[in-house]
Amino acid sequence: MSNVEVTVPADHLMGVYNRAPLAFDRGRGVRLYTDDGVEYLDCMAGIATCGLGHAHPRLVEAVKRQAEKLWHVSNVFRIKEQEALAKRLTDASFADVAFFTNSGAESLECALKTARKYHSANGQPERIDVIGFDGSFHGRTYATINAAGNPSYVEGFGPRLPGYVQVKFGDHEALKAAIAAPTTAAVLLEPVQGEGGARAVPDHCLRDLRALCTEHGVLLILDEVQCGLGRTGQLFAHEWAGEAQPDIMALAKALGNGFPVGVCLATAEAAKGMTTGAHGSTYGGNPFAMAVALEAFDELSSPEMLAHVRDVAGYFTQQLEGLKSRFPDIIVDIRGRGLLIGVKLIPNNRSFMGWARDEKLLIAGGGDNCVRLLPPLVITQDEAREAIEKFERACLRARADLAQAAAS
Repeated sequence: MSNVEVTVPADHLMGVYNRAPLAFDRGRGVRLYTDDGVEYLDCMAGIATCGLGHAHPRLVEAVKRQAEKLWHVSNVFRIKEQEALAKRLTDASFADVAFFTNSGAESLECALKTARKYHSANGQPERIDVIGFDGSFHGRTYATINAAGNPSYVEGFGPRLPGYVQVKFGDHEALKAAIAAPTTAAVLLEPVQGEGGARAVPDHCLRDLRALCTEHGVLLILDEVQCGLGRTGQLFAHEWAGEAQPDIMALAKALGNGFPVGVCLATAEAAKGMTTGAHGSTYGGNPFAMAVALEAFDELSSPEMLAHVRDVAGYFTQQLEGLKSRFPDIIVDIRGRGLLIGVKLIPNNRSFMGWARDEKLLIAGGGDNCVRLLPPLVITQDEAREAIEKFERACLRARADLAQAAAS
């Protein structure tokens, strides 16, 4: 028995989150409001989830309409809304089939199982290794933390799962060797890393990776849970690279705009091992979730929305590069793609998030001492200008704080 004294927290919640000292009562568009009416400009969007902002009228109406009809029946029965969304998603992508889940992590679990089942169906059950990359994030389930390999996420949870190999991001020779190994099943990659510090895979590297996987009979799994569904200015982030379609892809976050829903998409070939009984979900693809996701997908996939994201993202990038020039003592680098923007800092990124909150701007953290700007995709040019002004004032706060610390 441990001698460490155990106390029950006042809120009765497990202490796994380092929460900011804020609580919000309501939201509208790109704004969040506390109980006492203080307004914040939301450039987190629930960590790249509320792509259509808060309380989007089309989604609110979908929730009201479906709430009065049918919530849940299970996958024992046909769900027509599920079939409709699967058709929309496969028509818009490389995929032939879909499996609906409740989260990004569940979508990745399905993707990992699909890849291994594929090789088993081909008579090669020894091909189980999944290649991941440092700085990646694929969820918090036991398989997905092992796939990402972040030491802080796997420590204390017992032995590492077999069949997960990590390669350093950008180490092409190590990646080639790993792909060529006879036990390799798949490569798992975020086209733009989110938690890893908004690192985008260069287009030519993604094309080369696709070709290398094809050459060795290895499946390519793309995790577009954060970077997909319009966030980069294309419907799917890998589309920027051209001929780099995956065999399997995981989506979630913006698909429900905060309502829990995800999907694993695959080609019919990659999914041929996923036969009756191979996988399942009690809640996945329920009528309630599908009603919301159908409306969200139609909004996110419109050409007008994608063009808007590209325009506003160009403004953000231009303005942030200007701030980098004016604050070389604060900003090291601007990175990412579209409205998945990373700013690498000199001061501690957690401290900077606090300075931004002081300016009523909400931004996310990230690896490599980055902060991320992940605004709703519906953010206007004027709202983007306001975000930049608040970010600049946060830089001034950072500069003053660092100067005071140096003088003391």
